[in-house]
Amino acid sequence: MLEHTGIGLRQPHVAALFAAPPALAFVEVHAENYFADGGAALGVLQAARGHWPVSLHGVGLALGSAAGVDTAHLEQLAALVQRTEPVRVSDHAAFARAPRHNGGAVVHGNDLLPLAFTKAGLDILVANVQRVQERLRRPILVENLSAYLHWADDTLAEPAFFNALARRSGCGLLLDVNNIVVNMLNEQGDAARAVAAACAWVDAIEPDIVGELHLAGYDDSGELVIDDHGSRVHAPVWQVFRHTVRRLGPRPTLIEWDTALPDLAVLLDEAAQAERVLADVAVA
Repeated sequence: MLEHTGIGLRQPHVAALFAAPPALAFVEVHAENYFADGGAALGVLQAARGHWPVSLHGVGLALGSAAGVDTAHLEQLAALVQRTEPVRVSDHAAFARAPRHNGGAVVHGNDLLPLAFTKAGLDILVANVQRVQERLRRPILVENLSAYLHWADDTLAEPAFFNALARRSGCGLLLDVNNIVVNMLNEQGDAARAVAAACAWVDAIEPDIVGELHLAGYDDSGELVIDDHGSRVHAPVWQVFRHTVRRLGPRPTLIEWDTALPDLAVLLDEAAQAERVLADVAVA
């Protein structure tokens, strides 16, 4: 029985999961894939609810956008939340919406673009998160990003930014351990220094705001380490995860694997390894 650990519900694994449902703590889906009023995908999601709690993880709210949250998108999410009754709802601390340069209609870029860690950026994020929570009638979790650039006017440390966001909006943090490690590997260029910096990041977070943890693989074959969710969790991420659980205690934990999907057995093995870390730390 996996008391805390879940996996992403991905189409290539659906038949095997339903044929012999494993004892997962939850399954997580990308919310936007289920916005249609009906169809096969929604039928699979509804069937999954009969086996496991479901967590809705969004990629399209663009919570950090100065142009605000798209009303149609929010209404579709609200309908899905009402239909699904998920255990958690989450999205990213990112922007993707902006007006055209000539003042025309707002356009949505299909990416998770990093925020400036400034008072103005925080004010925008707080306002958008509050709007979403008021519509959904529940708090949400906001995820830290893997980012490949920094803004020149950053004035707040990232953990302080999220601490303030949670205090002001009432939301929680979806703490993506892999994203922290990827960022630190790119900044530090050395695994040992990256692990130490990532652990310091975790130590600066207020423990009570963390509602879920994410683990994933990354691609370190090029000049930049890329958060690609396409492999087993790497050793530095396991190190930081163990440190995180020691500090925070066990939290719902997801194994994210979105590209180059393995056999289901490999994904479940990763989930079991995460569960062992959670159990070991709880006993210690």
